[in-house]
Amino acid sequence: MTIEEKVAQLGSANPSHFIEDETLERDGVEAQLRDGIGHLTRTAGEGDLDPKRAALLTNQLQEYLIEETRLGIPAIPHEECLSGYMGPQGTVFPQMIGMASTWSPQLLESVTGVVRTQLQAIGAVHGLSPVLDVARDLRWGRVEETFGEDPQLVAAMARAYVSGLQATDTVRGDGRDVHATLKHFAGHAMGEGGKNRSSVQLGERELREVHLYPYEAVIRNGDAASIMNAYHDIDGVPCASSEWLLTDVLRGEWGFEGPVISDYGSVALLDGEHGVAANKREAGVAALEAGLDVELPNTDCYGDPLLEAFEAGEVSEATIDTAVGRVLRAKIETGVLDDPFVDPEAAPQAFNTDEQARLAQKAARKSITLLENDGLLPLGGDLDTVALLGPKADDDQELLGDYAYPAHFNQEETDFEATTPRDALETRGIDAGFAVEYVEGCTTSGPSTEQFEMAAEAATDADVAIACVGARSAVDLSDDDLAHRNQSMIPTSGEGSDVTDLGLPGVQADLLDRLTETETPVIVVLVSGKPHAIPEIAETVSSLLHAWLPGEEGGNGIVDVLFGDHNPSGHLPLSIPKSVGQQPVYYSRKPNSANEEHVYDDGEPLYPFGYGLSYTDFEYGDLELDAETVAPMGTLTATITVTNAGDVAGDDVVQLYQHAENPNQARPVQELLGFERVHLEPGESKRVSFEIDMTRLAYHDLAMSLVVEEGPYELRVGTSAADIVDTAAFDVTDTKAVPRSARSYLTQTSIEPIS
Repeated sequence: MTIEEKVAQLGSANPSHFIEDETLERDGVEAQLRDGIGHLTRTAGEGDLDPKRAALLTNQLQEYLIEETRLGIPAIPHEECLSGYMGPQGTVFPQMIGMASTWSPQLLESVTGVVRTQLQAIGAVHGLSPVLDVARDLRWGRVEETFGEDPQLVAAMARAYVSGLQATDTVRGDGRDVHATLKHFAGHAMGEGGKNRSSVQLGERELREVHLYPYEAVIRNGDAASIMNAYHDIDGVPCASSEWLLTDVLRGEWGFEGPVISDYGSVALLDGEHGVAANKREAGVAALEAGLDVELPNTDCYGDPLLEAFEAGEVSEATIDTAVGRVLRAKIETGVLDDPFVDPEAAPQAFNTDEQARLAQKAARKSITLLENDGLLPLGGDLDTVALLGPKADDDQELLGDYAYPAHFNQEETDFEATTPRDALETRGIDAGFAVEYVEGCTTSGPSTEQFEMAAEAATDADVAIACVGARSAVDLSDDDLAHRNQSMIPTSGEGSDVTDLGLPGVQADLLDRLTETETPVIVVLVSGKPHAIPEIAETVSSLLHAWLPGEEGGNGIVDVLFGDHNPSGHLPLSIPKSVGQQPVYYSRKPNSANEEHVYDDGEPLYPFGYGLSYTDFEYGDLELDAETVAPMGTLTATITVTNAGDVAGDDVVQLYQHAENPNQARPVQELLGFERVHLEPGESKRVSFEIDMTRLAYHDLAMSLVVEEGPYELRVGTSAADIVDTAAFDVTDTKAVPRSARSYLTQTSIEPIS
């Protein structure tokens, strides 16, 4: 390979360079691809191409690379796929904060199996997901993209996501894999002020034990194929140029061998935002030397600037060769080097199937979390009129997360159709014989109260009022949005939409106040990627559900739960505060943070991590351990019996926490060790067992060595972090450093029926 061909493998190009009116533009193709290319950036998603056309044009680009470049090396086509393939006709599943609320890695693996099938159908072999950021500042707009506040839950869900996306292909039959990308490496959720891309100030111990832990777990236990760097700096060092992060830790300590790809534009930000590089050439050299292999979404600081740096002796060919080798290995592993072509005629068959719709509805159902219920839910069959109110009740886009195709970049016109709560409720009304009176009431963020009285009248005349409210989600808050802060539907959740207020945006809280003044019972459904601090609303409404951003079948999922077709089983993946100023309220704070209070508020959240109500009652037996003392490299089995004491079937999430009684440094008050979702018929009991490797207790000592410490520990089983049903004590017999190869990351669980 010539040096030009090598450097070309480290670059990328998006469709704006060579696709016009859904047709390849020859001059653009030659200009971008003449020496080859590493990645093709979102040819289908950014090109707005339907599956058949996406497959056809991707084939044509690969054909050019094979037939008309000297080496004939095809590219890796990648797409976004956070809540489903982010392109025309892609199935839109719940946003990941909703999937985290299911506490069901198995369900998420099924979801990403569909994503894999759709990506492969259009010729894409690389997906830019999942997000492993541990979200503890809820002002951050991208909380909705995460699996919540706990590194154990994040790791378990992320591993399932990767397993589904990278599973051996069962559709094409050629063994090809899609590569997953863990992002944003690392600590991206902890930016100052809750702002996207802002500086992160973390000590190394917290960085390793909380924010690096999920990555290490999924790399070592899930064989994740690719990593994407984060935008921010950590203690002054941008992640895109951090050799310690991208090489010393990722490759040296963890043994990761795959490519590191840049978050879009992050290499250029070394110059344009961080100021640690004087120009594109310096930025490119800094990133490549740190261990960043591929620049996305276009070749800006690699390409010609990198060639200039090579000629000037600023970067060695050996460094370039190392990165090129990782890119070529990925092309071998995904199969594109052998055969990059797909069948355009068959591509549409991977989309819009009944099975996919059923899975989307199942995921929406299981993600919904019941927070309050005074007995009103589930709704019965004796209704004459239902008032459906609020800006989230009849808008397809309001059901979607920021990385869903119709919501990305706040697109206003797509051919996307979803089942809204209004659609689903009116369909049920026809079958059940009740009328639905719909009034929007207000917009998500605008100031108008003109429809308040119409909404109140509809509620007064109804048997029950259902109000769907929340925050609008989109990507990249624009300058125009900032100039029109009172516009009717400004995004206040999603990438670039960070906030200083966790209440409901606009006048939605005022609308709910007006509705509760009527004598009609009010059910509030939060359709939002944000946790909202709404203590007054929680106290006054009859029932409160968090539906998160439930995707294209969200309306059916919501109505299924409201009427009892599905017993709500979601549990919170994060703690919901009483006010924005009360933060942080994540459950695993250290004692001095957890116990101290503000003048006008205590330190307890409005709803704790792991919390979720059901339409049935679950009873727990005693927590039993198979030993009272354990060696530091030994295992311990904890067992508990769960019984459905109610009269309807339901799922509960059994949560196991650990607490170190007398550690030699300040430790979290408790930490999640494992969990298991259990389905129980009325009267049924099951025994849930947790096999705990003692390396799960390990933390970094004063010398930053990973050790299991001698001493007493307590295991706690609960239905949330605040609702502990039983405890059991044991002792670790000695202190021992943990060999990296011997570390366990996820607790093994089993369920045994009791006859």
